[in-house]
Amino acid sequence: MARRTTPLTNTEVKQAKPKEKEYNLADGDGLQLRVKPSGSKLWLFNYTRPFIKKRANISFGSYPAVSLANAREKRKEAHELLAQDIDPKEHRLEIHNQQKGLLENTLKFVAVDWFDIKKSSIKPDYAKDIWRSLEIHVFPPLGKYPISKLTAPIAIDALKKVAAAGNLETVRRLAQRLNEIMTFSVNTGLVHANPLSGINAAFEKPKRKHMATIKPDELPEFMQTLNAANLVVVTRALIEFQLHTMTRSNESAKACWNEFDLENGLWVIPGSRMKMGREHIIPLSPQVQNILKVLEQHRRPYTDFVFPSRNNPKKHVNTETVNKTLRRIGYQDRLVAHGFRALASTTLNEQEFNPDVIEAALAHVDKNEVRKAYNRAEYLEKRKVMMCWWSNHIEESSTGNMSVISNIKHLKAI
Repeated sequence: MARRTTPLTNTEVKQAKPKEKEYNLADGDGLQLRVKPSGSKLWLFNYTRPFIKKRANISFGSYPAVSLANAREKRKEAHELLAQDIDPKEHRLEIHNQQKGLLENTLKFVAVDWFDIKKSSIKPDYAKDIWRSLEIHVFPPLGKYPISKLTAPIAIDALKKVAAAGNLETVRRLAQRLNEIMTFSVNTGLVHANPLSGINAAFEKPKRKHMATIKPDELPEFMQTLNAANLVVVTRALIEFQLHTMTRSNESAKACWNEFDLENGLWVIPGSRMKMGREHIIPLSPQVQNILKVLEQHRRPYTDFVFPSRNNPKKHVNTETVNKTLRRIGYQDRLVAHGFRALASTTLNEQEFNPDVIEAALAHVDKNEVRKAYNRAEYLEKRKVMMCWWSNHIEESSTGNMSVISNIKHLKAI
């Protein structure tokens, strides 16, 4: 018959004295109190490991931090695991590693992995903007949060500062990016659900703002202002170039000489530089070709950029150069670079040019595949005529000798 162990009492545990060598006091069913010569007392559970059938000890903590009652509760839990052939020590290590992983997987740590995948499907400049926005607005307040501990109230509170500054569009984008990171966390098994899915609802929706532009009849005034402005050649040429070609700032500022077929009067912008990732061909009017001839005379060595930076010719001018110049010459809140496109669209539509030709000139992608193919094949010739009319219109606006009827009479059918 097995010897029965008499359970310990609280008094025995409390009054257990250290000896020259450490010794154990048994409570039964594997639970022991180890008393060390230093006087410290440690709860141990001695058990047989499942399958391999070897004896092992697992610590339940020190007395009095862990009381006798607490130690017995831990012993009960260990026996329940053993009944399922689960090793208590391995189970504890697994839980520890999981908790450690959750704490180490901070928002910023996970965001790095998410971004490595995200940036492969977007343009470099856009990727740079995304990461910069996170560095400025998200990582300072939330970057060190374990992804598993991030909640909607915490995220909303962090974004309130951005919203208070009136940057509602920025808030919307940040909320979207946080949701993408959390969805990535769900898909990679770091969390079970995305708690941030509704945080956008906590903020006022941003009001859609139209790009500031001028009316068609204000073009002469603008051209006169531009003529009177004290601007360097590259900046002045960039403004006129962008106005004539109806391109976006990003497309104009980064134009390279090897994109131009001057013999055939074409500018071929590669898809990698276009917003929709699709090659865009622009017929060059005589006025645009003249602008390029002027720029060729000022071409800096060792650069392929048509509009090189003054400080570093190996780089292109800042994409915000036109906007900054417009503000400086008195068009603050009246006109932005993107407004050139709206101005051109309005003017050309008023002159009854084919709307589809106008859309093609603006590089607006047609979702209809048949029409899209037709745009490229047929619209190019019509766009040549339209672009020449637009450049003539700009030129005449700057001199005041414009005659709309004489210039468009033969173009009405386009």
